Amino acid sequence: MTVWLTGLSGAGKSTLAFELERQLMSEGRACYVLDGDSVRHGLTSDLGFSAEDRHENIRRVAHVAQLMNDAGLIVIVALISPMREDRAMAREIIGHDKFIEVYVAASVNDCERRDPKGLYAKARSGAIPSFTGVSAPYEPPVDPDLTVDTTALSKASGVARIFDYLQDRYLSAP
Repeated sequence: MTVWLTGLSGAGKSTLAFELERQLMSEGRACYVLDGDSVRHGLTSDLGFSAEDRHENIRRVAHVAQLMNDAGLIVIVALISPMREDRAMAREIIGHDKFIEVYVAASVNDCERRDPKGLYAKARSGAIPSFTGVSAPYEPPVDPDLTVDTTALSKASGVARIFDYLQDRYLSAP
């Protein structure tokens, strides 16, 4: 399966992804995180942040996730993936039965307040064009499989919600 975490920059996608990976691995489950920052340093380093490049970024990551699923791994994707149409494409590539969309919900104000990289300030100053949530759109999922509100939940509670969801619906004994 692929757990696809979508949300604004600073919402907590990577934090949740790596903690979920740690928990799954501690139970003996083979899994891997495809994190937006990591894939942009290699797999998609030739892409920018235009709508077309974002689409291609998601397409490539979805194909890699699908291949990793075929190899028996649980894949946890942490990408902003701002457009519903692109997330639908990822679901088609990976397979409806293997794609779990998790909306990591947090307001722009909350993300900006906790912004560890200072990206929102750079975007507001014009140094980063097409920044999701500031100068580029984000379309929240209409009907995600699960929503984790990181303004209301701690990291541990958020990961527990995802883990419990997987346990109830997808995971059998390792």
